[in-house]
Amino acid sequence: MKRLLHSCTALTLSLAFATAAIAQEPLKELGPGEGEVSIVAWAGYIERGETDKNYDWVSEFEKNTSCKVTVKTAATSDEMVALMNEGGFDLVTASGDASLRLVAGKRVQPINTDLIPSWKTVDERLQNAPWHTVNGVHYGTPYLWGPNVLMYNTEAFKDAAPTSWKVVFEEMTLPDGKSNKGRVQAYDGPIHIADAATYLMAHSPDLGIKDPYELNEDQYKAALDLLRVQRTLVGRYWHDAMIQIDDFKNEGVVASGSWPFQVNLMQAEKQPIASTFPEEGVTGWSDTTMLHAESQHPNCAYMWMEHSLSAKVQGDAAAWFGAVPSVPAACKGNALLTDEGCSTNGFDNFEKIRFWRTPVTKCESQGECVPYHRWVSDYIGVIGGR
Repeated sequence: MKRLLHSCTALTLSLAFATAAIAQEPLKELGPGEGEVSIVAWAGYIERGETDKNYDWVSEFEKNTSCKVTVKTAATSDEMVALMNEGGFDLVTASGDASLRLVAGKRVQPINTDLIPSWKTVDERLQNAPWHTVNGVHYGTPYLWGPNVLMYNTEAFKDAAPTSWKVVFEEMTLPDGKSNKGRVQAYDGPIHIADAATYLMAHSPDLGIKDPYELNEDQYKAALDLLRVQRTLVGRYWHDAMIQIDDFKNEGVVASGSWPFQVNLMQAEKQPIASTFPEEGVTGWSDTTMLHAESQHPNCAYMWMEHSLSAKVQGDAAAWFGAVPSVPAACKGNALLTDEGCSTNGFDNFEKIRFWRTPVTKCESQGECVPYHRWVSDYIGVIGGR
């Protein structure tokens, strides 16, 4: 059923944007909190000090607002869309490959930025970002953003950072003298097709790929063919950050696309792990806190969106996840992030990251592209060996 919901949403995506922005009026004024707010979030995004007491941006919110926070962790964007389709949640921290599907499916509602005083502090590069703004209407508040890095085991690579994504896409002997076969991973999500397309942009320029999320039939076929080669190398497709960490620590995995979150946790444990931006470039994510169309606790939800944009929360969350805050003021004076943290996590690389977006049929770079529902079904086939 979840797969059906994904496909149906993708099929209607390009048709729905014309009317989505007027589907619902945003809240006009805030009332008293309803006592609770439920959030669908990526792992590590909503912390209350249970893993590390230094990272807690929930307890103070609950104390100040009397809104109790509950969190449902989702491992993929598709899972987030499915959960929001099922309902029962107030907010979701949606990446760009989910956010527009939620708008098109009328699962989220426009927000009134006048009710969020800290909106004016949001990075200008994000205030009107196309993954949460439709026809000039905002469908959420930016949260965190960052790159999909190439994480690697420094012992396997003899302390020389790999320069290309080739180490996860093509069979080769690594610097430790062993094959990469069975020692690499790939992301368990259809959006990974964009990583293959990014690689092909550099290595097969004759394909004419201008945007990894806008692929015609020939470009798309080439990306799938590359992923089928990768399938012979992958030991496991990952979607759970903690399982990927365990695989790097205990199962002999030495290279994979990953998030700074995993890199930071393993480096904190003194594991032989590092990450790099390969020469082909990287995809990335910019996540938006979006309000469910049928939220039962909209006042607490608005209170949380305001809280999430405070410089303190932004800095702490960015430090914990290895991300970049959406509020530039968070880049200075935060003890956890440090004044170098934003630069380290990629603040100045915004223009170099190809942020996740939902592929649609009518695309800007060429006449017609392969829509997301095809990405979903075909990537399942690739993983299944077809």
